[in-house]
Amino acid sequence: MAYQEELANRIRDLITIFPKKVGMQITEKKMFGGIAFLYKDKMTIGAINEDLMVRILSDKMEKILAMENVRPMDFTKRPMKEFVFVSPKGYASGEQLHYWIELGIEHAIHKSKLK
Repeated sequence: MAYQEELANRIRDLITIFPKKVGMQITEKKMFGGIAFLYKDKMTIGAINEDLMVRILSDKMEKILAMENVRPMDFTKRPMKEFVFVSPKGYASGEQLHYWIELGIEHAIHKSKLK
């Protein structure tokens, strides 16, 4: 399997605590060899192997990339715009994982408003 089912289940569990109008609009799709969670068809967060994949607003990228356990998502051997990987130590606690989910949903909501 290309992603940890335990991580996917943790994401599913935490999504349920978001407001109903957000949580009910989250869908899942196999992407990038793992699983992605989408809000209004916009990628927010996902799991690839042991890594957490998160979509980040571009104006927050510099700050986020300076954090421990975070690196550019280089799935294609080049960094992908507005995507990061977070290693397991960076999402070990529920509080940490919730933070990343919020950032991913924030990105999707912002991008949805631009349409």
